[in-house]
Amino acid sequence: MFTALPAFAQEAAAAEPPPTLDSGDTAWLLVSTVIVLLMSIPGLALFYGGMVRKKNVLNTTAMVFVAVSVLSVLWMLIGYSLAFSDGGALQAYVGGLEKVLLAGVTKDALSGTIPESLFVAFQLTFFAITPALIIGSIVERMKFSSLLLFLSLWSLVVYAPVCHWVWGGGFLSDHGVLDFAGGTVVHINAGVAGLVAAIVLGKRKGYGTENMAPHNLVLTLIGASLLWVGWYGFNAGSAAAANGSAAMAALVTQVCTAAAVLSWIFVEFLVHRKATVLGATSGAIAGLVAITPAAGFVDPVGALIIGLAAGAICYFFSTAVKKALGYDDSLDVFGVHGVGGIVGAILTGVFAREAIGGTAGAIEGNIAQVWTQVYGVLATIIWCAVASFVILILIKMFFGLRVPESVEVEGLDVNLHGEVVQ
Repeated sequence: MFTALPAFAQEAAAAEPPPTLDSGDTAWLLVSTVIVLLMSIPGLALFYGGMVRKKNVLNTTAMVFVAVSVLSVLWMLIGYSLAFSDGGALQAYVGGLEKVLLAGVTKDALSGTIPESLFVAFQLTFFAITPALIIGSIVERMKFSSLLLFLSLWSLVVYAPVCHWVWGGGFLSDHGVLDFAGGTVVHINAGVAGLVAAIVLGKRKGYGTENMAPHNLVLTLIGASLLWVGWYGFNAGSAAAANGSAAMAALVTQVCTAAAVLSWIFVEFLVHRKATVLGATSGAIAGLVAITPAAGFVDPVGALIIGLAAGAICYFFSTAVKKALGYDDSLDVFGVHGVGGIVGAILTGVFAREAIGGTAGAIEGNIAQVWTQVYGVLATIIWCAVASFVILILIKMFFGLRVPESVEVEGLDVNLHGEVVQ
């Protein structure tokens, strides 16, 4: 009997067909990769660029543009390996070095039903946009060189490990934390880092006394619109297939985002008797952020509730809480991305449907999933906050973080880039 066991194992292995490339899945992921990149450049660049003062618009957009370039190279060099390769004894916490310089990523290598090279490119866009989001918290006062150094170190020390925890077979995945497209990996990570950076860097000169209104909300509206469209690649693309899961993710993304827009401007109207363009765009981003972890797990009703909650809660944190605590998170990275990510991650545990994502939430009797989500949120916050603080302090000690006061007053565009917008 025992001599027959290897033969049985060989027959079982032979019965499993080898992975094959699916042209439909590949086509959808190619499109998703392109439109997620659209979120960063030009989407995020325009969104942030319109919200700063005119004297700093080029610096702000250049920060996003150059950051995406630097991070793309880092992903190829080592980021992908740290996030998605086997970490051996450290597998629970970080990947290994076997994929450094994308070793083994050949033309014919597959990741499921798509080329591994395409999976690398798709995940690269996440790796690029997440640190770029942090830029909104420190605009108009941080040195260009120090920012690029911070984002580079942060992406490898914070983003890559957290990505591995959730999507690379790390301990949060083992604990059953649900994050379909980046609520913890992308948005809580970026939001918490942005808050820490804003506090360490300090307030902009004149904050609270000078007029720092956005110089061009048309740019911001166009940027937010590009982000909204690109988010379909973010969420529906994370199904990694052209299937029903991707379709449902697309539907709930639209429902949640629209609900958050209405929720934000409704609260804004109650408080100020005006519904602003800045409020509508901020509400849209809040809804997009909140549905990100939930997109592959909830139905449209759950998405509607998540959107309504995210719009109101993010408004409260971006206005009342920020004012009360006095920190200068310039473009509300924490208030929208951090808080929206937390709201979405926890409510995923409430509204997850087993028939949609394979895991039941509290609404179907699995209350424990809520606590699992809270565990994932806390783990991400703690590591991100501590690591971000240490990186910033080290850069501050050796290179400095802020531009000189005279540069800040005159504007970063003319002083750091020798260019201005007329």
